[in-house]
Amino acid sequence: MWGNFWRATLFATLLVPQVAGAQDITLTAREGGLSVSGVLQGFDGEFYRIDSAYGLLTVDASGVICEGPACPDLLAPKADLRVVGLPGLGEAVLPKLITGFAKVRGLDLRSAGDAEGYHVYLVDPKNGKTLADVRFLPASPEESRAALTAGRAELSLAGEVEPGLGSRALALDAMVPVVSPDNPTPEISTRDLAAVLAGEIDNWAPLGGPDMPIVLHGLAEEDPLQRALSARLGRSLTPEIRHADLASLGAAVARDPWALAVTLRAGAGGTRLLPLTDSCGFPLLPLPLAVKAEDYPLALPFYFLTPKRRLPLMVREFLEYLATPAAQSAIAEAGLINRQPERMPLTADGLRLINAIQGAGEETTLADLKRLVDVMDGADRLSLTFRFQDGSATLDAHSRENLSDLARLLEAGLLKDKSLILAGFSDGKGAAAANLDLSEARAAGVLQQLRDLAPGLAESALPVVMGFGEALPMACDETAAGRRLNRRVEVWLKPRFTDNPPNEN
Repeated sequence: MWGNFWRATLFATLLVPQVAGAQDITLTAREGGLSVSGVLQGFDGEFYRIDSAYGLLTVDASGVICEGPACPDLLAPKADLRVVGLPGLGEAVLPKLITGFAKVRGLDLRSAGDAEGYHVYLVDPKNGKTLADVRFLPASPEESRAALTAGRAELSLAGEVEPGLGSRALALDAMVPVVSPDNPTPEISTRDLAAVLAGEIDNWAPLGGPDMPIVLHGLAEEDPLQRALSARLGRSLTPEIRHADLASLGAAVARDPWALAVTLRAGAGGTRLLPLTDSCGFPLLPLPLAVKAEDYPLALPFYFLTPKRRLPLMVREFLEYLATPAAQSAIAEAGLINRQPERMPLTADGLRLINAIQGAGEETTLADLKRLVDVMDGADRLSLTFRFQDGSATLDAHSRENLSDLARLLEAGLLKDKSLILAGFSDGKGAAAANLDLSEARAAGVLQQLRDLAPGLAESALPVVMGFGEALPMACDETAAGRRLNRRVEVWLKPRFTDNPPNEN
């Protein structure tokens, strides 16, 4: 491997002029003869990353000797964990995550003493050496992407994935419509909410409230959360009053009986959540399981975005820590909805059964509903749910993370006492028979991807596939958002009384 690296370096040397002036470090091959100089960007105990005349290079420390004033301590390398992204959220969640990470690793935290922002050091208590420099800087999506690609940051905290960057799901929250506690309006549909936010409805009367003008509040147009809401609703937003942050937004809405805004559930403050329904009247509740499963249409996942380069060992270990119960507890303490899988008896969710009956299409027969209820009897639903990119059978980013979580649960044997069902569902557009086949095909596709992720699992440990077509709608099919909610694959759990999988007949 190293021979190839140095041959590539020698070839590049013939084409690229050397950088003039002093350099931070020079890496020389242990067998001698070849070297490369540059500015040290990081060292994780295994690899150097330097900015050289040939661009950013990642070099295996075992094959080189480092010379120069910036050469790191090989026994106690210091890693940079620079996080950029969503303002407010980063300051809320990162300190709790880093505190938990330090505790798990047996490290001490020491404040960097900065006047602004979150900035701490992770310190080895045995020798007092700094092992990591951790800081958070609020930034727009454009600024965050530039920092990642230029090597000025290791992670970006974002509300959506971006092409060309890796991602690791962190947490979720629900965007919710809020009003003053003095506002008597009973509820609002997703269609009416979109119309209000776009300025097409400007009075409370059409919504069942008093004949008073709606005062629409929001965040700055460039705010990432405002942009995420606009993208979710598919239209531009036109708030009359804009605020710098969620706290000031919530406080202003709570004071004004005719104000309306959409904010995060964690930032609702003293406002009243305005119940949300879909266009057919189905209630849409921001309960934790509904948000985790993204049954709630304004669920908002948060991600750590990563650059397409090798990250320092400490940063990689921090990303792995996010899947642990300790990290999930820290996320909940920060006021967000964590990604810890949650389960609930299917029969406890009466709203879904009501929707199944009320929303059943003409081609959905009583036998179809009976088959559905027979399988649901005695089963729990796991919050891990799979949805797809628009117009394709490709899982969306959050669903891919859910699939990895399910694979880990199965490999760890945490569901060995359960029989699992991948229950596929479709929207109600088109013929019922075709939708039934399509729902089963989607579930089968998820099963195949699960096999690929966990090839060591025995077939008996894997879920069985069942398709139910359009028999259990989550929302009305009249809107694209409703149809997307209905196209899904759920995970159901039943007691494993025998070695045989559950029978759908």
